[in-house]
Amino acid sequence: MFTNQDDTDNYETDPNGWLMIDRFIPKDKKIWSPFYCTGKQKEIFRLMGHDIIHEDRDFFSYMPDEDFDLIVDNPSFSNFKEVAHRLKMIDKPFIIIARSNLLLCRWFQRLFCNSLQVIIPDKRMTFTHLTNPKKGYTPPFGCFYYCYKMELDKDLIFI
Repeated sequence: MFTNQDDTDNYETDPNGWLMIDRFIPKDKKIWSPFYCTGKQKEIFRLMGHDIIHEDRDFFSYMPDEDFDLIVDNPSFSNFKEVAHRLKMIDKPFIIIARSNLLLCRWFQRLFCNSLQVIIPDKRMTFTHLTNPKKGYTPPFGCFYYCYKMELDKDLIFI
């Protein structure tokens, strides 16, 4: 999430995790990726042709000065409930990576039930830890891309 956050929950998505969904991220929209980790996401998204704001700032107290159209990122899973409530308050379209079992959480269902779509990859994603960048980590659980107000063709997309 942030470079000063607890090490146990500071993972960033490997490039293939973003390339997998690149076709669902509009190229003509400005993206805010608020969860910094090493900052590599900015380079990955620029290589994919996206305009991105990606700074090491506190998601809960900071909003970018420049306008943005959507949020695309991988927030920490340990405080995801707080992240989700802030995302709802911001009320911009988003694509967020989170655990697959989040769909079973009543609070999440109630928060986003009217505008939620889900992209489900056919394999588990790999992440890289902030303090151990040479070793990829594939968690023992699945992760989905949760999409809010993205107006995708279908509500459930298998890739």
